[in-house]
Amino acid sequence: MDEAIKKEVLAKAREMGVKFIRLQFTDILGVLKNMAITVEQLEKALDGELMFDGSSIHGFTRIEESDMYLRPDPKTFAVFPWRPRDGAVARLMCDVYNPDGTPYAGCPRNTLKRVLAQAAEMGFTMNVGPELEFFLFQVDSEGRPTLRTHDKAGYFDLSPVDLGENARRAMVLTLEEMGFEIEASHHEVAPGQHEIDFKYSDALDCADKIVTFKFVVRTIAQRHGLHATFMPKPVYGINGSGMHTNQSLFRGNENAFYDPSAPDGLSDIARYYIGGLMKHARALAAVTNPTVNSYKRLVPGYEAPVYIAWSGRNRSPLIRIPAKRGMSTRIELRNPDPSCNPYLALAVCLAAGLDGIKNRIEPPPPCDRNIYEMTAAERRELGIESLPASLEEALQELARDEVIRGALGEDIYTKFVEAKQKEWENYRVQVHPWEIEEYLTRF
Repeated sequence: MDEAIKKEVLAKAREMGVKFIRLQFTDILGVLKNMAITVEQLEKALDGELMFDGSSIHGFTRIEESDMYLRPDPKTFAVFPWRPRDGAVARLMCDVYNPDGTPYAGCPRNTLKRVLAQAAEMGFTMNVGPELEFFLFQVDSEGRPTLRTHDKAGYFDLSPVDLGENARRAMVLTLEEMGFEIEASHHEVAPGQHEIDFKYSDALDCADKIVTFKFVVRTIAQRHGLHATFMPKPVYGINGSGMHTNQSLFRGNENAFYDPSAPDGLSDIARYYIGGLMKHARALAAVTNPTVNSYKRLVPGYEAPVYIAWSGRNRSPLIRIPAKRGMSTRIELRNPDPSCNPYLALAVCLAAGLDGIKNRIEPPPPCDRNIYEMTAAERRELGIESLPASLEEALQELARDEVIRGALGEDIYTKFVEAKQKEWENYRVQVHPWEIEEYLTRF
């Protein structure tokens, strides 16, 4: 690590009265992990000398080769605003390394960095702007989460019907103190559902921020007596929570997706990127929509994208092109949900787009009709396919897609699929309340 950067972080920690530092990283499922150290150990941590037992982390290494090292990224240093100022607590996001000094192939952050390096070889950097939705639910007398929403509000409503407004305000202020630039926050369509949008940034920084965002939102909700969940579809019959992912590629300071001479303002690179996303969409879903519950959201009738098409006008296709051009030209992929591991999700999206650029994959013509209102015959006539209908189907698609498997790397692919197949099998053999209600007295 650069000595000047290390000294800057150490000076910040002293100035802000930091006593404890959480070294944070995610497992392959995107669950945030951390190792707490005192400030006296910070210099040793910045030198990459702190070791942990990787065999205890889901999807990480085997017990006979368990020693792993954490290497903090100094750019991610931030103090938790909700902790006491006296003896403050800070965090650093980390990469995981092998004892021989090589990046650990099972580290999701390393995976994204590897695919970003492939983009850099082609002259591109990736910017991402996510739109994360979540629910706020009441808790019972023992503090356990319920499915009771705290309001009856709808899209863009204000208090008094939006009772989560105070909690959401506190979340925004906390995120801003941690370096986020918040662009918008509002009540979403469903009761108890909210959205907070922060400014786009480079893909690695954005993935770090998504992980931090979820941690902060859940923490602040708890302090307001609420439970925040990023579960994609917690309640039947209302909209689920998505993570629409705005993506663009830059060459230096120029947006590679923008072509002022094109009728729609989109460059060939943008079209090929769209073509790559569409070609690999069914395999991508296993990573961008990685839970059994994800596919309860991806059904017609609740504004979630189901059909593999693109448009600059309507929101029924998988991919939408927002109207702004110039530096703001971007592609909005609408199927990801916030249960995904953001490092892996962005890595596979970028890999799909780069494949489109490398192989000049032309997308079909844009579909500006409401696909939800089309018949199955009309969709077949237009060649519009659907996303997988279940986690099992998505995993089958992933197994067949060499590009997306390659982006994950064999180590993460193997462990990710093993975990998800267990999840699917466990779900498959359960007897669910719907079955009892439907069949118990009928047969």
